[in-house]
Formats: sequence, C-alpha cells, structure tokens
Amino acid sequence: MKFLQKLPYEWQIGLRYTRAGRRSGRNSFISFISLISMAGIGLGVAALIIVLSVMNGFQKEVRDRMLSVVSHIEVFDAGGALPDWQATAAEALQNRHVKATAPYVEGQALVLSDTMRGVMVRGILPQQEPGVSDVVSKIKQGSLNSLKSGEFNVVIGKDLAQILDARLGDKITLAVPQGQVTPAGVSPRLKSFTVTGIFEAGHYEYDVGVVFIDLGDAEKLFRLNAPTGIRLRVDDLLQAPQIAAELASSLHGHLLIRDWSQQNRNYFAAVKTEKRMMFIILTLIIAVAAFNLVSTLVMTVRDKQADIAILRTLGASPRSIMQIFMVQGSMVGTLGTLLGVGLGVLVAINIPHIVGFFEHLFGVQFLDKGVYFITTVPSDLHWDDVSYIGGMALLFALLSTIYPSWRASSVKPAEALRYE
Repeated sequence: MKFLQKLPYEWQIGLRYTRAGRRSGRNSFISFISLISMAGIGLGVAALIIVLSVMNGFQKEVRDRMLSVVSHIEVFDAGGALPDWQATAAEALQNRHVKATAPYVEGQALVLSDTMRGVMVRGILPQQEPGVSDVVSKIKQGSLNSLKSGEFNVVIGKDLAQILDARLGDKITLAVPQGQVTPAGVSPRLKSFTVTGIFEAGHYEYDVGVVFIDLGDAEKLFRLNAPTGIRLRVDDLLQAPQIAAELASSLHGHLLIRDWSQQNRNYFAAVKTEKRMMFIILTLIIAVAAFNLVSTLVMTVRDKQADIAILRTLGASPRSIMQIFMVQGSMVGTLGTLLGVGLGVLVAINIPHIVGFFEHLFGVQFLDKGVYFITTVPSDLHWDDVSYIGGMALLFALLSTIYPSWRASSVKPAEALRYE
C-alpha cells in the first residue's frame, strides 16, 4: 500500500514480519504463535474489562439501594439533639452542591410482637423526606404520607413485616430504653404503633432493621425536644466526602458530619479490596500473554538471522534492527489490545442480555432473587477502567519486545551468514 511505502524502512520491515509466515512450516508455526499471543492479550484485556464492569455494576446496585434509605450526608450534634436545625439547614443550603435538607430523629428500639427484633427507628417529615431519599418510590403497600403527628403510625420493611407476620392495619409495639425509673428499677417505655406502610429497599439490612415514624411521634417516643439532626442530598453522591469536608469547615457549632460512605465503611472497603485483588489476578493473564510474545519474538529473531545479517551489511544500524522487532512486537500487542477492548466493551454493555439468553437456553437462573434481590447480572462500564487496562496491556507488550529486539541488534553478520 502507498501509505506503508511512506513509512521508515524499520516500520515497513517490522509490519511485513508481522504479516509474514506462510512460506514454510517454521514460519507458519511462528505466525501461529503470534496469533496465540495476540489472542491471549485480547482475552486477558476483555476478561479484565468484563469482570470489573460486573463488579462495578453490583457495587452501584447495592449503593443505590442503600441510598434509597440512607442520605448522602448527615449533620447531627453529639449531644443527641439539634435544637436550631432550621438555621443549620439554611446554612447548609448555601453550599451550591446541597440540593435538599430534611430533619430526622434516630434511635434504637425493640419491636415486640410474637417475636422480638431490634430495629433503628427513624422519625421523619413525610413532606420533606422525598427530597433527601428515595424511600417514597420503595413503598410497596400503604403510603409514607400516612405518618402524621399524634397518630403513631409506622412504615416497616418487607422482610420485617414477614418476620412479624404484620400487615397493614396491624399493631406492633416499640420498646425504647428511655424508660421510667421505678422502685423495681428502670422499665422500658412501650408504645403501640399501627402499620400503615411497607417498603422494600432491596437491601436486607434496611428491609429488616429500619422503621419510619413521624418526626413528632419520634421526639415523644425518645423524649427529645428537637430532631437528632438533618439529612442532606447533594448533586453528586460520589463527591459527598469532599462536600462533607466543605460543610465541616463552613457550618457553625460543634456538629458531626458523616457521608454515606462512612456509614457503610466496612462494606465499601471490602468491595474495594476485592476489586483490587481481582484486578491483580486477571492482570496475570495479560502478563502470561506478554511472555508468549517474548518467546514469539525470540523465535522470529532466530529465524530471521540471515535477513538481519544482510540488513547489517547494507548499512542498517543495531538501533534500526532493534526498532524493526519492536515494531513487530508492538503491533501484535496493539492488535491484541484493540481486539480485547472491543470484545470487552461489547460484552460488558450487553451482559444482562447475554446472561438472560443463557438462562433461557439452559433453563436456569444464575441469581436467586431470594438471595440477591436482583434477577439480572448488573454491569457498569467505566471508560477510565478501559483506558487504564488498555494502556497497561500496551505497556506490557512494549516491555516484552525489549529483550528479543536487543538480541536481534546483537547478531553478528559474519557468524549469521557463515552457513548460508
């Protein structure tokens, strides 16, 4: 092609060596090994992209389900109550990233029915709560607006309702430790509530361990004269830690601030560690393919010793010879990387449909909804992961060409042509 003729001769020869190999059995074998090296790099890159995309998908799915109940940022007072919460909310809204605020009361209690269960009681204002969480969209029965001050209604999770065998209109009793002091000791305070709503966040910890009541009822239940704190929604939940740090320096008073990642620190730390280990393990696939590329180039150098000697006698420098074989190895690595990126991105984007096809074909379900709360394999492709993986594969391929290319540049013409 005319385009190739305009390239330096090192590039032309290197590209020809990449495409050559059909004239003899030995050359065909070397070409076959080159294809294997290319396929190995491609499969390693594709596997890494697919696995990381699936792990990102699961992390995003769990995070979104958590944030349907948990707020982006919470601001509260260590003393247990935030009397001037309106002023704090107005001050927080001055930050351009804060989009909504809502007060809350939070405390632990025991649910008393046919069985006992520890829960986190959260007092909210139903009119403001949709601004800071998605719990309204998770209501399966009843309504969040049924929480009215003085009526002592409660909205519970689906799993807790199953454990208590509770339905809409049933009564449950909440027992809190802030009780009465009697001659017999401290007795817990008991209060009966009517179930007027059932939600399903899709996360067992919250579906079984969180109940919602009206803010005023919560203050009476826990004997508070003000909310525990305020909950905030920000424009970018991934930037919540940085926004929380900004609020810590701008809000007045001795306030404590925590974002959603701190509330679930152990889980996200475990996921991060798992992703890092999986990345290292799958990177070994690309490293093995890179070693195959080394052996391919070494065999090519031994097969092309006569050609190298002729090029040297025609005036080619050792540096030029080295560049020829680096071009050959880099082309194999580049084509393998591009093949892997294309395959990995294609599969990662369509993995829910691919898994669904195999489930339908074999009549199985890979994800049991009773265990995982989801029926399809999630995928969240991050292009920065794709670029990082592709760059790493290209780097491995380039490093793999250094030793064989150096061996080629060290070939002595006289010795190589002695038996030709």
